[in-house]
Amino acid sequence: MTQRPLSPPSLRILIADDHDVMRQGTRSVIERENSWEVCGVACTGREAVAQASQLEPDIVIMDMTMPELNGLDAAIQIKRRLPRTEILMFTGHETDDLIREAFQAGVKSFIFKSEAHHFLVEAIESLSRHKPFFTAKVSEILFSKILNRAEGTRDEAEAGQRLSAREREIVQLLAEGKSNKEVAETLTISVRTAETHRASILRKLNLDSFAQLVRYAIRNKMIEP
Repeated sequence: MTQRPLSPPSLRILIADDHDVMRQGTRSVIERENSWEVCGVACTGREAVAQASQLEPDIVIMDMTMPELNGLDAAIQIKRRLPRTEILMFTGHETDDLIREAFQAGVKSFIFKSEAHHFLVEAIESLSRHKPFFTAKVSEILFSKILNRAEGTRDEAEAGQRLSAREREIVQLLAEGKSNKEVAETLTISVRTAETHRASILRKLNLDSFAQLVRYAIRNKMIEP
């Protein structure tokens, strides 16, 4: 008996973006490919982590700026739980610090939203083979950073103290208007611990007010203005 050839395995992709237009556009591109499927859709960073943990997708396509948990910290949590899942990060911000931190977190592809329609399929194909994908614009930013380091220059973020992943989560939640009690409930910690983290963050960043903390979150693309 002649055996029928097996169908190619389906590539399972999770889309995480808080903008409906981007979600629908990305889904449309993916569903045009015969062996690709959208296995889930998330609108916040926390939803992305929860769905990734449950669905175990091959690839997560994630927006950098999302409510409740930004894409960078969501990527860190997903890669910690699912090291074989690849992540493609979308962003509208040409910020070298974000790109560097994303790659340090295990993200292998970083595409500016303005370039998505040109490179999305190629990036997904590369990630399906566990290969990184760089656009010319991202490569230019990364090589610029390498050259600056070789010349002995350092940016302000590298010179100062960096926040931990938990501290970044708290900054984002506070900047989104959540109280200490709401932060504690979201992160399953005590209110006293949340208050201690908040005070420590302000000291570490040398900030004097909540308004300055919000401006810090906006400047570092944790929330949208």
